[in-house]
Amino acid sequence: MANETNTTTLNDLVPEIIQEAMFQAEERSIMQGLVRTFSVPLGNGKTVDVPIYGASTAVTVAEGTDLANTAISTDVATLTVGEVGLMATVTDMARDISTDDVIVSVGRLFGEAIARKQDQDLTALFAGFGTALGDGTTAMTAAKIFEAVAKLKALGLDPSGIACVLNPEIAYDLNSSMTNTFAGLASDTANEAMRQGYVGTLSGIPVYETANVISTAGDSVGGVFHKDALGLASLRGISIEPQRDASLRATELVGTAVYGVGELRDTYGIGMNFDSSIAS
Repeated sequence: MANETNTTTLNDLVPEIIQEAMFQAEERSIMQGLVRTFSVPLGNGKTVDVPIYGASTAVTVAEGTDLANTAISTDVATLTVGEVGLMATVTDMARDISTDDVIVSVGRLFGEAIARKQDQDLTALFAGFGTALGDGTTAMTAAKIFEAVAKLKALGLDPSGIACVLNPEIAYDLNSSMTNTFAGLASDTANEAMRQGYVGTLSGIPVYETANVISTAGDSVGGVFHKDALGLASLRGISIEPQRDASLRATELVGTAVYGVGELRDTYGIGMNFDSSIAS
């Protein structure tokens, strides 16, 4: 009877696990709000084709002069979805004796893990940008952020859609460079970096730090990019399903999500390839 009760209870609580997992995924994901997101309808295959329109140019014309026809052409970026997931086994004993809310903990675990994987997949695309600053041997400076932003603004991009994402060890050097001519010792930016431990905004764009930008011995490739540079296609959000293992006196919880990431506009992003001065 105890096993039957636990199984029934766990099935009833699956919506709570999913809710907690989705909350954690949204809270922990930095990249999801910084890229273009698309929904893949069920039954439409594993890919979504995103049309990429080229810029058109207006010209000066004299009164009474017929306008020349302008050809509108598009390119296509294809995002292919795949499945990611993880499994946790919750024993009856663990549920019965734990002082923690096991259900909430499992939801938190699944949400954090899937958010981390999603962000890692997106930040890995930084290394594929055709334009990059740094060669992986020098420390990040504020001047490099200004340079990257200037290059993107020169394309006519809306600054409100531009963001910077760096590994925390690279951001350390950025913060420590705040005494140069771009942000002097007495500046608000320097004071904010000292008080809060993060840059906040620099050159008019938000700067985010996340360990999901993978570092190898201090070398990592961050990114300064516009929202239209990268895309995230989602076929199915977080799904959690229980399976009872009676002989183990436990229940397996399987969490999955189906999504795909890809580059939309290569010129809208700049890789920031630098080496941390504090990494071992």
